[in-house]
Amino acid sequence: MGLPPIEFRLMNVADIPAVLQVEQASFTAPWNRQAFYNELVHNQFAHYLVVEHEKHVIGYCGLWLILDEAHITNIAIHPDYRGRGVGDVTMDYLKAFASEAGAKKMTLEVRVSNVSAQRLYRKKGFAATGVRPGYYTDNLEDALIMWAELDGGSDEQNSEISGAGY
Repeated sequence: MGLPPIEFRLMNVADIPAVLQVEQASFTAPWNRQAFYNELVHNQFAHYLVVEHEKHVIGYCGLWLILDEAHITNIAIHPDYRGRGVGDVTMDYLKAFASEAGAKKMTLEVRVSNVSAQRLYRKKGFAATGVRPGYYTDNLEDALIMWAELDGGSDEQNSEISGAGY
């Protein structure tokens, strides 16, 4: 099965129940409703997007934009849609979104045991630069810190993100 037709749009508070379904299916220590609400309503640096297939939320991603750096807070694709290229396209979209907003670099943390995510991030230009010991609260697993340079919002990227459909 190939990439399903997907679209990206900004997340809003009404999306939280659907996002929570993706979150709970994806993580052992999922965020709760209040965490997403606080990010959407109270965090001036936060930008969250949903990934939709046929008007259903199948994934989401979030980042903080601070000066010229973008910090990916979370990214998740529902298990039913993994392995079909959705995560790959979502990372491309998120990088273009951050670049267009003026970010020059992007960072994230990933579990040291999450080899498949690390593989995707490396494919997207991220390199490991350090470790945060005991970062994850559910089992005190270490987090690998990864960084990527962004190419500054080229015309090609800008045209890609102006049309949210894939």
